[in-house]
Amino acid sequence: MRLPGLLYRLYGRVIAKDLPPEKLPHHIGMMVDGNRRWAKLAGAPTAHGHQAGADNIIEFLGWCDEFGIRTVTLYMLSTDNMNRSSDELQQLMGIIANMLDRLGEKPNLRIQPVGALELLPEYLSDKLCSLGESTKDATGLHVNVAVGYGGRREIVDAVKELLRDEGRAGKSAEQIADELDIEDVSRYLYTRGQPDPDLVIRTSGEQRLSGFLTWQSAYSEFYFCEALWPDFRKVDFLRALRDFADRQRRFGS
Repeated sequence: MRLPGLLYRLYGRVIAKDLPPEKLPHHIGMMVDGNRRWAKLAGAPTAHGHQAGADNIIEFLGWCDEFGIRTVTLYMLSTDNMNRSSDELQQLMGIIANMLDRLGEKPNLRIQPVGALELLPEYLSDKLCSLGESTKDATGLHVNVAVGYGGRREIVDAVKELLRDEGRAGKSAEQIADELDIEDVSRYLYTRGQPDPDLVIRTSGEQRLSGFLTWQSAYSEFYFCEALWPDFRKVDFLRALRDFADRQRRFGS
């Protein structure tokens, strides 16, 4: 084993030992950013970066399970990313499909699709729905897979569904508007029934949300990491948990 690897393992154990379990997040939003830049720096095809990123997701979920995180939302493909070249999208969606097969083999994971599935190829949307149905009763780590996801679109979809339901109940537009409150919208989000994320992590050094969990992240803590996603290590994750545990959370102004 190389010395730096050994040192990082020892350093990680020190951090993990001092993490107070009661101060760890229950729900983590993970923005897996930097696959394309990682591939470019490596002089490799873009698909190689996406595959390395998918491999790291499997590792990451294992770390979350180890530290008792109950819910993870993975931001894998935004609605804006749907404008990329057809070749890259085809390769990326194939990699996501293979990753879903690997997740389906993991015991007790609950997989839930989060996004506009109608934007995806039929084989991928069918796979997401099938996996969501077959794992819906699992009691382990709850993994939201955000593919074809956009925060603004999620809110619009939520409001549309709410209006349809209320309209079918015989309510007028004025009555719906008068009675509408925050919890009404929350009940129609893709993540309905789940706790909002306590912590949102983004890799690659970018410091913006890019439409990720726009509604749900109102009181989330944010952690931005310089590492590109395929290079994101367990020690980087532990640093994010330590940073979160050290913060004094405030809900409001």
